[in-house]
Amino acid sequence: MLDIKPISKASGILALFAICTTGLVALTHIQTKDKIASEKERAIVRTISQIVPPDLYNNQIAQDCLMVENHQGTQSRIFRARLNEINSALIIETIAPNGYNGRIELLVALAKDHQILGVRTTAHNETPGLGDKIEVTKSNWIEHFAGLYVTAENSKKWAVRKDGGTFDGFTGATITPRAVIKAIKETTLWAAEQESLFAAKSNCGA
Repeated sequence: MLDIKPISKASGILALFAICTTGLVALTHIQTKDKIASEKERAIVRTISQIVPPDLYNNQIAQDCLMVENHQGTQSRIFRARLNEINSALIIETIAPNGYNGRIELLVALAKDHQILGVRTTAHNETPGLGDKIEVTKSNWIEHFAGLYVTAENSKKWAVRKDGGTFDGFTGATITPRAVIKAIKETTLWAAEQESLFAAKSNCGA
C-alpha cells in the first residue's frame, strides 16, 4: 500500500515555499514600485530638457501635465512648457504601435506654432544594431525632425523614401523608421487641431 505521508509532506513543503516566494516577490514589488516610478519621471524630465530649449520654460514641467484621450483613442500625457506663465511648448507622449517588435514609445515636443522642437524614443523592443537606431545614443537619426513642420500640404512627404517620402530609413530596417515617422506626423497633426491643451487644468495626478 502506498504511504501518502511522505508525498503529503513534500507537497506541504512545496506549497509553503511557493507562498513564501510569492510573498517575497509581492513585497519587493511594493517596496520598489514607487522608486521605479520616481526614476521614470526623472528620466522624462531629463529627456524633455534635451528637446526643449531651456530659454523656453521656467515652470515645473513634470507637474504641469494633462492627461487626455489622443488620436489613437488611448490616454496620453501632455506636458506644458511655459516661460513666466506664457505658453511656449507642448511635450506629448505618443506611441508608434507598429514597430518591428511592437510598440515604440516617443516624446514629441512642439512649439506654439507646431514646429517640432525635438523627438526622443523613451521605450522600445526593436532589434539591436538595426531598429535601435531610433535611440539618440545609437545614431542621430531621431534628431533630424527638429525644426520641421507637418502640414496638410506636406503630410504625404512624411514617410521613408521607399514609400515616396523624404526621410531616410535604416539599412535592413524599414519598418521601424516608418512607424516612428507616422507616429510623429499623426501626433503633430492631432495636436494642431486641439485648442485647449494649454488652458486645461493639470490632471495627471488625479
